[in-house]
Amino acid sequence: MLEQILRTALARRASDIHLTVDSPPVLRLHGQLVRLEQDGRDLTLTPAVLEDMLQQLLTPAQLEQFRERGDLDLAYSLPDGARFRVNVYRQKGYPAVALRVINTSIPSFHDLGLPEVIARLARLPRGLVLVTGPTGSGKSTTLAAMVDLINREQAVHILTLEDPIEYVHRHKKAVVNQREIGHDSLSFAAALRAAMREDPDVILVGEMRDPETIAVALTAAETGHLVLATLHTSSAAQTVDRIIDVFPPYQQQQIRVQLANSLQGVVSQQLIPRADRQGRVLALEIMVVTPAIRNLIREGKTYQIISQLQTGGKFGMQTMDAHLRHLYQQRLIGREEVLGRAQDPESLAKML
Repeated sequence: MLEQILRTALARRASDIHLTVDSPPVLRLHGQLVRLEQDGRDLTLTPAVLEDMLQQLLTPAQLEQFRERGDLDLAYSLPDGARFRVNVYRQKGYPAVALRVINTSIPSFHDLGLPEVIARLARLPRGLVLVTGPTGSGKSTTLAAMVDLINREQAVHILTLEDPIEYVHRHKKAVVNQREIGHDSLSFAAALRAAMREDPDVILVGEMRDPETIAVALTAAETGHLVLATLHTSSAAQTVDRIIDVFPPYQQQQIRVQLANSLQGVVSQQLIPRADRQGRVLALEIMVVTPAIRNLIREGKTYQIISQLQTGGKFGMQTMDAHLRHLYQQRLIGREEVLGRAQDPESLAKML
């Protein structure tokens, strides 16, 4: 039954699958949740059926880990190579599963509609480049496209630290080594510390979750590596504040200086349901770090970053609200979506 559900999700181009007790399988199609039905048959999942699915998804060692911890991240593949990012968790005493469909082919910049400025950030020799946004906004896909661009163009050593490994990169012009947290290393911080002795030119950090990981990533960016990483923030200014605020007050000035020196760019993104047809469209806020922005970060004036984005078009910068307005004028997204996702809905409503 599990394989049948996964193949149905692939055929219908779902992005996610939810399996939970007392509900039929649920697919996320173009951002909306849809219950799976089949010729009037009751597909409601029972505890026994879900337990059977766990036996198919997890190895005995993973099953034991799940029983101890109550949740587990892993990657799962079908025999034909179709891949899924999986989180198994417990709710109300029963197991539940969330699966994210991973494209086996890495989309190009053109396929994703990414502007040239993001390619310029990927080609930088050193520094920190962050891709941010809520869960399910396509951050992993954008980073995979950036890594693939470097892989095709430069003879460098790329090291990725992921939980779990999503897109599988083949060696092209670069050498790409991919480490899975929990399998190849204990934690992001431990893998990142070890990375400094593994001669990387480019390091991808799947998620900067804690102060230790952020501190080592900043040091790596300062010492001549290009570090690509993600954060769950919704704007460039909020990203800078989040990084600084995870540290105790006595450390914040030092981190502010390190960040001002090493940060090269922030790409904040959202995936929005299209108004013209089925599917979703990518909305982007882009900050390219200029000397003026470095001074604002150093002096703690992040509230002024938005004005730099508004006037930084010649560097490829744009605010999220400006891009939402552009997508609305092209009739790609509806007014409600624009105002629901804008950072300053009042001002944007007047412009619309």
